[in-house]
Amino acid sequence: MNKLLAISAIMLSLTLFAPLVFAGGGGPVTTSEPLGVENDATSFTQEINKDLLKVLPFKDMRDFENAQRGFIARGESVIKDTDGNIVFSTKGFDFMQDLKQKAPATVNPSLWRQMLLVNITGLFKVHEHIYQVRNYDLSNLTVIEGKSGLIIMDPLVSNEAAKAALDLYFEHRPKKPVVAVIYSHSHIDHFGGVRGIVDEADVKAGKVKIFAPYDFMENAIAENVMAGNAMSRRASYMYGNLLPKDVKGNVGAGLGSSTSSGTVTLIPPTNIIKDPWEDHVIDGLHFGFQLTLNTEAPSEMHYYIKEYRALCPAENVNHTMHNLYTLRGAKVRDSKVWAKHIDNMLLKWGDQSDVLFAPHHWPSWGTEDIKAHVAKQRDTYKYLHDQVLRLANHGYTIDEVGDMVKLPAELDSTWASHGYYGSISHNARAVFNFYLGYFDGNPAHLHKLPPEPAAKKYVEFMGGADNVIKQAKKTYDNGEYRWTAEVLSHLVFAEPNNQKAKALLADTLEQLGYGAESGPWRNFYLSGARELRTGVKAMPTPNTASPDIIKNMTPTMMLDYMAVRLNPEKSAGKKIKIGFKFTDINELYTLILENSTLNNRIGLEDDVETTIVTTRATLDDIMLGELTIDKGIKSGAIKVEGIKGKFKELRAMLDDFEFWFNIVEP
Repeated sequence: MNKLLAISAIMLSLTLFAPLVFAGGGGPVTTSEPLGVENDATSFTQEINKDLLKVLPFKDMRDFENAQRGFIARGESVIKDTDGNIVFSTKGFDFMQDLKQKAPATVNPSLWRQMLLVNITGLFKVHEHIYQVRNYDLSNLTVIEGKSGLIIMDPLVSNEAAKAALDLYFEHRPKKPVVAVIYSHSHIDHFGGVRGIVDEADVKAGKVKIFAPYDFMENAIAENVMAGNAMSRRASYMYGNLLPKDVKGNVGAGLGSSTSSGTVTLIPPTNIIKDPWEDHVIDGLHFGFQLTLNTEAPSEMHYYIKEYRALCPAENVNHTMHNLYTLRGAKVRDSKVWAKHIDNMLLKWGDQSDVLFAPHHWPSWGTEDIKAHVAKQRDTYKYLHDQVLRLANHGYTIDEVGDMVKLPAELDSTWASHGYYGSISHNARAVFNFYLGYFDGNPAHLHKLPPEPAAKKYVEFMGGADNVIKQAKKTYDNGEYRWTAEVLSHLVFAEPNNQKAKALLADTLEQLGYGAESGPWRNFYLSGARELRTGVKAMPTPNTASPDIIKNMTPTMMLDYMAVRLNPEKSAGKKIKIGFKFTDINELYTLILENSTLNNRIGLEDDVETTIVTTRATLDDIMLGELTIDKGIKSGAIKVEGIKGKFKELRAMLDDFEFWFNIVEP
C-alpha cells in the first residue's frame, strides 16, 4: 500500500548524528480567522450524486453478504498502548454503522457504499482454518491454522493493533503458537505490527520463520526516504488526518478506514522468495509463492495454499481500483506488469481456488466468482494501460487522457473496478507519465513560470482580483467547480491574503470533495478547504522512528539522505572528506563534499581529513535521541581521528525540513 505516513515520516527531520524528534509540528505556520464554516451540498452536487444512484448497480448486495460472511465477534472499538493512549478506534466512524443508511448529500453514494463495507469490523471465519480480523487497522490480520501452530499474514501497522487483533482471535479459537509470519509486500501496514505477534528471540532461535519477497528489507526501509517529508505532508491530506470524522469530513480512504498510530516494528525475514515461482512447506501446509515485483509495491508476492484451495493475491487484487500513482507521491507503478502477474496467477491457481482472501477488504468464494473477480481486476489495469497509450499515440496529452479514458460497461458495472482509492483520472495520467514523462510536447509548456509569478500574471490578464472573484462567483453558482477552483487558485497564489478568494475557493473545493468517488480525492479537496479557512496549524506528527526501523537502515541510506539535505549556497566552494569506521559491524565509509555535491563510498580512503570511529549501535542511539555526540565523545563511544570540527562544519550546511509547509497557498 505505498500509502502511509509511517516510513516516510522517519525522515521528517532526519539529521545524521542528531536526535530524531517527531512530536509536534515545526516552522512557520499560516493562521487566520476562520473563513466561514462547512457548507451543505449544493443542488448541483446533490444532482450529480443522485444520478449515480440511477446508473450504478446498488441493488447488487453480494459484497455486503461476503463482507459479513463468517462473522464471529466485533471485539474492541478502542485499542490503546501501554500508557493508555488510543492508537486505533472505530468509534469515530460510528455514524457509518447502519448498513442500510442512505448516503448523505455530502458524500458520493458510491464511496459511501464502499466505506460502509470497509467499516464492518471484527473476527471472521474465511475458511475452516483461515480467519481474518478486519478494521483493527488499515489492513487485515490473517491467521492461517497449520498442522501444529499458526501462520500470520501481514501483521498490520503497529504492534498494539496486531496484538489486539490476535487476542481477539484467541478469544474464539485455540491458543496455538505462531510458527511463521508472511510479509506479502514491503508497505508498512503489512509488517509494522510484527512484534505484537512474535518475539524476535523465537525468530532467531528458529522457532518462527518469516517469509518475504525479494528485496523486501531495502524497499521496506528505503522507498519513501528521499522525499519522505514531502510525502508525509501530502499524506496528511490523502488520509484526511486533519479532518473531522463526519459526513462533511473524513469518511475513510477507500482502502480502509484509517491507520493505527502505535509502535512500528520490524523483524527481518528469515526466508526470502527469490524465484518467480517457489514451493515451501510451512507447518505441514504446501504453499506456492509467486514473486510479483514492481506491482502495487516494488517487493510483493502472491501465494496459494494447496490443502485449503486458498489464494492470496497480496494487494494486487482488491475491491477497488488501486493506485498506479499515489497522490501523496511515489514512483509510478507499472500497470502492464501488474496485469500480467495477475493473469499468471489466474492461469496457475484460478481453477484450483475455492476462496480468495487479501490483506484489504473482504474475501470472495467459489471458483467461478474468484476467476471473474480476478480477471476484471487484471483487465482494469490492462485497459487503463492500453487505452492511455492508444490515446498518447494519437497525440493526446497527459492532461487530456485523464478525462478521455472511460471504463467499458463490463468493468464500470463492477464495483471493484471503481476508484475508491485510485481513480481513472490520476491513474491514466500515471500511465502516460510512466512512458512519456510529465511534458506534453507543447513547447509553450516547456518552461512555464512558477506558480506565484504566473498567478499574478493570470490575475492581471483577467482584469484584477475583483473581476476574478465576480466571474468565479458566477461559475460557482452554475456548478462549474473544476474551472472555478482552477481560476481561484491563481488568485490565492497571487494574493494569499485575499480572504474573499480563499473563502470562495474553500467552498468550491468542498463541493468537489462532496462529489468525489475516491476517498483520497475527497480528503484532498476537504483538507484544502479546511486549510484555506483555518490556516496551516502545526499538529503532532507521526512518532514512527522506532528502534526497529532505525537499526535496519543501512549506513549508505543514511549518508544518501544526508546528501539530499545539502544546501548548495552554504556548501559553495567547500571541500571536505570524512571517514566513518563502524567497529561493531566492521564497515568503512567515506563521505566526500565537493562541487556542492555530497557523495559516499564504501571503504575508507587514505586522504580523509577526519574519521569518525564508533559503532552502528551508537549511531542508532544518537538517531533515536538516546545519546548526544558530545556525550558520546566524552564517554569514549565516539572517537574523532584527524582534524577536529570538520563534521560539525558539514552539519551546518544541511537543511532541516519543516513538515507543515503550505499546499493550497504559496
